[in-house]
Amino acid sequence: MVTITAGAEQKIRELIKDEQDAVGLRVYVRGGGCHGYQYGMAFETKIGEDDSVIEKGDIKVIMDSQSAPLLSGAEVDYVDSLQGSGFAIKNPQAKTTCGCGSSFSA
Repeated sequence: MVTITAGAEQKIRELIKDEQDAVGLRVYVRGGGCHGYQYGMAFETKIGEDDSVIEKGDIKVIMDSQSAPLLSGAEVDYVDSLQGSGFAIKNPQAKTTCGCGSSFSA
């Protein structure tokens, strides 16, 4: 299961208002990056049969069947600091991560 922090929930809610036809935010893992896997996020217009859906209030976070196991136990947060702002994923399954936190190895 993936945890969505209150800050991430609020930011997703703000951003999804501007997205026509979006049903939720897809969080996924794909091959690439400097450590083998790379995180990605995109607004989604449909939910597939093999997707996992986490509902937090009135928002939905969607994961495909290949990404869900790699994200199990992860926390999606929204960070707003002097270094910048954006979504951050804290994944206990990541053995190593890159400096920017967007790629990892499992």
